[in-house]
Amino acid sequence: MNTTWTLDRTFESAAGTVRWAALGDPAQPPVVLLHGTPWSSYTWRNVARALSADHRVYVWDMPGYGTSAQYEGQDVTLGSQARVFTQLLQHWGLERPAVIAHDFGGTVAMRAHLLHGALYERLALVDVVVAFDSWGSPTYKLMGGHPDVFAQLPAALHGAMVREYISSASARGLHPDVLDELARPWLSEAGQPAFFRQISQNDRRWTHEVEERYGETAVPVLVCWGSDDAWIPADNAQRLADRIPSARLHMIEGAGHLVQEDAPAELTAALVRFLDGK
Repeated sequence: MNTTWTLDRTFESAAGTVRWAALGDPAQPPVVLLHGTPWSSYTWRNVARALSADHRVYVWDMPGYGTSAQYEGQDVTLGSQARVFTQLLQHWGLERPAVIAHDFGGTVAMRAHLLHGALYERLALVDVVVAFDSWGSPTYKLMGGHPDVFAQLPAALHGAMVREYISSASARGLHPDVLDELARPWLSEAGQPAFFRQISQNDRRWTHEVEERYGETAVPVLVCWGSDDAWIPADNAQRLADRIPSARLHMIEGAGHLVQEDAPAELTAALVRFLDGK
């Protein structure tokens, strides 16, 4: 299994250094991939490599995630991430790329589009975790309410909890090497407090500011969802598609929330058809 994934470029944002990479021929149509929480661009590695055959694919780790900067006092709210994304699009010189966003990356993309004027050719929303007023389990809320306490957990206990949490996003089970890579950013001295920091800064106001404007999205939209998503019930897929006039829904049977790992081939096929306008 190829677990190698490197972001070889940087962008200095107000929220810290962002690491990013671009795959494929620069002359091909641009596609930007957004991850969610507690993920990084690593979750998109297989899809990105496949899409790069016919597209220029941009991937990035949001501030506070993956290989991008993590530090005390960092603003990693969805509001900040949307501003950083808007600035990145300008930095890359992309006026109207296709955008594919997973988990809360969908909310970041929608905020950038509806609140900051970012323009897209088309938009795919994959298992969007906070499209509506749905901010996680009681455990998630407990961790977010006491980040300083959880940041002091013994490293072994923290590591076990992070691995269990990540594993619950897959319906089919994660390969041990993949689980290691997904957990790695949160297990360092800086990563442990960063894990709870990003949870504590998520709250429903970031959703409320944009939710009522979903209907203004005029570009083609694909809502793609794993049928066995244990984090956000599949009912939310239809609910989201119903709120966006230009949206159509595609369910991936047997996949969980981390659909890129559970069903990469099925997801990629659906995204390729969508990018081709089919």
